[in-house]
Amino acid sequence: MSQDCLVDIIITMNKNCKGGTDMAQQKEGDSMGLFKKKNVKKSYDRECMKPVIRASICTGEQVAGFKDMQTGKLEEIMLIKSPKDLDDFKNMFGITEEIEKEY
Repeated sequence: MSQDCLVDIIITMNKNCKGGTDMAQQKEGDSMGLFKKKNVKKSYDRECMKPVIRASICTGEQVAGFKDMQTGKLEEIMLIKSPKDLDDFKNMFGITEEIEKEY
């Protein structure tokens, strides 16, 4: 099959999909339903782990994660660059309480 033929097949398939749009008319940055970001609540073991923010004294870099209360090991989840990042972390895991900072 030629490349033009494959493109025609993909466009036809896309038009036939429920709510599909012509790929040529799709704006840059738009995503098809298959690849859009899903807001899924993640969970952690509240009995064994607690949410913490590790902050560097030298650089001020902050990393949010979960600390195993038995071993003390920190599982880093995401870099915190702004208050919005912290809110995203809290929402992702359903955390309502204040998160302890460790230096």
